[in-house]
Amino acid sequence: MADVLRKSVDTPDEVVDFPNVRTDIVHLGDMTVGRFVNQPGWRWSTDNRPTVGGELCQIRHVGFIISGQLGVDFPDGSSVVFRPGDVFDIPPGHDGYTVGDEPVVQLEWGGLRRWAGYSSRSRVLVTLLFTDVVSSTEAAVRAGDGAWNDLLSQYFEAVREELGRFGGREVKTTGDGILVTFDGPARAIQCAAAIRRLAHEHGLQLRVGVHVGEVELIGDDVRGVAVHEAARIMAAAGPDEILVSDLTRILAGPAGLAFEDRGMHTLKGLDGEWRLAALAEA
Repeated sequence: MADVLRKSVDTPDEVVDFPNVRTDIVHLGDMTVGRFVNQPGWRWSTDNRPTVGGELCQIRHVGFIISGQLGVDFPDGSSVVFRPGDVFDIPPGHDGYTVGDEPVVQLEWGGLRRWAGYSSRSRVLVTLLFTDVVSSTEAAVRAGDGAWNDLLSQYFEAVREELGRFGGREVKTTGDGILVTFDGPARAIQCAAAIRRLAHEHGLQLRVGVHVGEVELIGDDVRGVAVHEAARIMAAAGPDEILVSDLTRILAGPAGLAFEDRGMHTLKGLDGEWRLAALAEA
């Protein structure tokens, strides 16, 4: 008989409790499955956001409704209600809530590890993307404060559209730069290339760093040595260069992305030497 894995959500490996919602989680090898019970009156923006932070839930949910009705609102004003028997794939960037007076019971097998990470402020593996505008001080002086601020506002608005397209989660802006996290390195690098094209359209040049590392999720912020590593990689990039760590290059290789070796670098404040590579021009 083949090896069989069997567990029950009635005796979970892990329990995640937020106000008005409980999640019983079991781990089956590489798969994580959870049973959510959302009480009447539960809403993510009311009950989860104070702990998680951010304006919207940034987790992709894949699962199945057993009972009750789950409502989901999206920032464009659209809404969906999932009912018993529905299988769902809900993208990041939404607000969820219980519809009616019956609890929602649902099984999920997508997004559970990240859900548990948010609730416990645990460490997770992410891809970090840092950008910075080259010679921004000189450009601001030439343009003047008003025109420069207008330009940056238009640029960031366009950037956020690309983040939505590639599944990036904006952590924060850093003056004229931005820090974003992704679930995988290929999409992060592809998004970086798209942002670089946007910068050109706005008359800007960027330096970009992309790095895979473990971070601590605290509200809507990320912290840890990997954040500093990503920032140092970005700082080592030249104008219009997308620079990645060697681990990031290796992990992104199956996506068909091409890179040019940039050799070994000593990064300020970090131990040892780092092999870096640049995304090759298409």
